[in-house]
Amino acid sequence: MHTQFTYKRPELARSLCDSLAGIGIANSRSGLFLAGPRRVGKSTFLNEDLVPEAHARKWIPVYVDLWSDKNTNPATLIAEAIKTKIGAFDSIITRLAKAAKLDKVAVMGTLILDFKQSGLPHNTTLTDALRILHHITKQPIVLIVDEAQCALTTEAGLNAMFALKSARDQLNSGHSMPTLMLVFTGSNQDKLAHLVLKKDQPFFGSDVIQFPLLDKGFTDAFTTWANQSLSQNNQFTQEGMWAAFKLAGHRPEILRQLAGKIAISGNAANFADLLSQNAETWHERIWEEFESDFNALTSLQQAILEIMVLKSRDWSPYSESSMASYRLLSKQPTLTVASVQTAIQSLRERGFIWQSGRGAYALEDDSFAEWFRHTRRPISISV
Repeated sequence: MHTQFTYKRPELARSLCDSLAGIGIANSRSGLFLAGPRRVGKSTFLNEDLVPEAHARKWIPVYVDLWSDKNTNPATLIAEAIKTKIGAFDSIITRLAKAAKLDKVAVMGTLILDFKQSGLPHNTTLTDALRILHHITKQPIVLIVDEAQCALTTEAGLNAMFALKSARDQLNSGHSMPTLMLVFTGSNQDKLAHLVLKKDQPFFGSDVIQFPLLDKGFTDAFTTWANQSLSQNNQFTQEGMWAAFKLAGHRPEILRQLAGKIAISGNAANFADLLSQNAETWHERIWEEFESDFNALTSLQQAILEIMVLKSRDWSPYSESSMASYRLLSKQPTLTVASVQTAIQSLRERGFIWQSGRGAYALEDDSFAEWFRHTRRPISISV
């Protein structure tokens, strides 16, 4: 395996960009919301396929990953990304300013870029910054916010999302082609849905769609690439590679690790079986962690998670039916709301439950629900 393996999805990038522009079968002019598990290739696709397609259309892509610094206000991270892009296009001014060791430089006499201070100047909004970027470039902007659910856990983060909605509405008003297009990704569909489900959420009415996972075309291409470096009696098969990829949850990094081990072993006769065994072992190891962590919980905490899995987005933590279910499952007939509140807080601290800044809940890891449905007892109570 001498040369670097790359796999492009230009057709998917073109389709999504068409929807952002409002000219595809799907219309995502209000925003494109893509949900998919971590490590399935979302960020790679955004940077290596969607951004190049945006460039090809003469759009200005601005990419920001909210996972990169979860302790910083999302509005600040977004502002920094926009500010950096403005600086790149206003290059003569910024280059001269840096050469003269100036900390600040005026852009169009409107926005002061401060190279030492993060964020935007006082009284400058995200809309202002995006409008200036559009004015400088004279091109549409596509703002890509990766792991957008990170913005939902604080009021400041939610305000940043409302600010982007306001920017979209203001910049696109009166234009047949959108001036500002928005892409949001998340590793949990239920979390990302908190941007669109209710009237008090910033993008109410939009749809969250599943990020298309890599398919057999990816594993076929990877198989061909890998086999170039292997002897004729030590070749992967396309079917064996595809089977292992599915077992690894469609995660490219895991597949490469597994394939690397098998390639080194050189066991040609049994490589397909070995590949499957390694993938199964990885899958079982992840589930063993869930089993161990779940068994360490109190009966009430286990009951809460069980009802969360069953009801999904319809879960109401303190409703009469939920309370009755907790009492039955935990065998605590005198259970109180205060006890449930304490248990939920503990589950948040342990990383089982995620809570938005406005009190909505979701499972921290979608894989937990998959593990629970496959390994725990079926729920037979009336809820």
